[in-house]
Amino acid sequence: MRSTYSKLAFVGIIALVAAGCNPLKKMNKKHGLVKYTLSPDPLELHADSVEMSVSGRYPEKYFHKKAVANVKPVMVDMDGNTVKEFEVIRLIGEAAEGEGTKIMKAGGSFSYSKKVPYEASMRNVTLELQVSAGFKTKTMSFDAVPIGHGTVTTPLWVQSDEMPILGKDKFTKVSPRSIDAEINYDIQSSYVKPTELRQDDIKAVEAFLEKGIENEYTWKSVEITSYASPDGETDLNANLADDRANTAASAIKRLFSRAKIDAGKEDALYNKSPKGEDWMGFKEKMEASNIEDKEMILRILKMYSDDKKREEEIKNLAATYTVIAEEILPPLRRSVITINAEEEAKTPEELKQIVKENPAELTAEEILYTATLYNDLNEKLEVYKACVSAHPNDWRGHNNIGYIYVMQNKVSEAKAQFEKANGVAANEKVVMNNMGVVSRLMGDEDAAMEYYDKAKGAGAEVNYNIGILNIMDAKYDDAVSNMGNYNTFNAALAKLLNGSNDDALNTLEASDAKATAEGYYLKAVMGARMANEEMVTQNLKAAIDKDPSLKAKAKGDAEFLNYRENSNFTSLVN
Repeated sequence: MRSTYSKLAFVGIIALVAAGCNPLKKMNKKHGLVKYTLSPDPLELHADSVEMSVSGRYPEKYFHKKAVANVKPVMVDMDGNTVKEFEVIRLIGEAAEGEGTKIMKAGGSFSYSKKVPYEASMRNVTLELQVSAGFKTKTMSFDAVPIGHGTVTTPLWVQSDEMPILGKDKFTKVSPRSIDAEINYDIQSSYVKPTELRQDDIKAVEAFLEKGIENEYTWKSVEITSYASPDGETDLNANLADDRANTAASAIKRLFSRAKIDAGKEDALYNKSPKGEDWMGFKEKMEASNIEDKEMILRILKMYSDDKKREEEIKNLAATYTVIAEEILPPLRRSVITINAEEEAKTPEELKQIVKENPAELTAEEILYTATLYNDLNEKLEVYKACVSAHPNDWRGHNNIGYIYVMQNKVSEAKAQFEKANGVAANEKVVMNNMGVVSRLMGDEDAAMEYYDKAKGAGAEVNYNIGILNIMDAKYDDAVSNMGNYNTFNAALAKLLNGSNDDALNTLEASDAKATAEGYYLKAVMGARMANEEMVTQNLKAAIDKDPSLKAKAKGDAEFLNYRENSNFTSLVN
């Protein structure tokens, strides 16, 4: 009997010793001494991904030399449900077998980094470490260790406020009008032959004067430049050019008088410039001619600087080469006339009426300008359609229709119009910008960037649009640079994400978005990043008053983690 009791006592002692040698209980008991960290905390969305770094440091004598531990990062939602599991981090004691990061008796550490695509379920989560350890045949699960939260999703607030560009008009309220004509003379004569006044260019002048009466031109000047051919006496040719200027002026005055335009009688209207011998004209006509020896003739002329000698040579050449006398010299005996006037633009009321009734009577500039006289997008649209009807080969009509469609959120219709504009004017930079806009709005960021690259130089709008893509790609510094001096919600967002809280606030306050629900919410986020509780609660209240759905967003927004126990904050979101 004593022997039996002795055996039982021995077995009990062995069991107690065995239990005392289980290092897992000791590791679990001292698990709180292990320092786990998460960076960043809270987690952050950038571009389309969430990147995290988990590390752990074990104190001296914590990790048994033959123990093994599996550490698994896990995202859990507010109800404790697993949202996402990550790879197991395997740790081993210095004498343990197998693969893993060794943790020595003197202590040790591990680190783990991972980048994963963002999913909506990651927005309001806790990142915890689930730890299980093993020693020989024994295993033990430790209590999960929360190490951080997630996920800040503020970059998702980028707005679709891309900037298309209008094809601008070149309309002026006063338009210059002018016409040219030429009167030719017989050799050594300043008499204006009646046949000269029946030439087509003079008939065009008469029509120009009639149109001037109809459209109430303001007559500005008549420029008359007269020449003599270089085949006579220098002094005679100088006087001849002067006489030709006077007779040309008289001929034009008669045209004004016949059209009953009083302004044409005023001497101050006429600017006469007699030029004498037209050596330059002679040289140009010789160079353009097919005369066999023209190069030799031009070289001979260059040899003489004396006018009389050159005149003598011209006469000799004219006698030798009759083509010079018949074709080169006669057109040089002339008066060149330019009549300059100005036409006042049609009144806004006239333009609007004509666009509706007969847009073909108007220039593209007049029609495009008429669109600026309307505020209503549909009325502008009708004007741009009239431009396409009257001037189908002007890319601006299709482009501007597309612009209106973008403003009306008719993206597919806008794209079709921009494609037509590109068909008229291939790779026009303004159109390339607008193709980029619709590509981005349709979800094709790569195509959008290709178009924006082609559009560079079309205006600051192109860079702003690139800035939106920069925000989406988490290139916040580039976004700030590209958005320049624009004061918009997106420009403020870019500065906030780039770490410039004060600049972001100033930009938002200067924007049209400052009093919108989104604007107030973004200011609340700025307040959280500035640790300004009053700024958080005041702006969050204003945002929720304008859009009650923001209450649920704020409640789970990791931007406000530090305020979740704050009574003022909780009263707003609950």
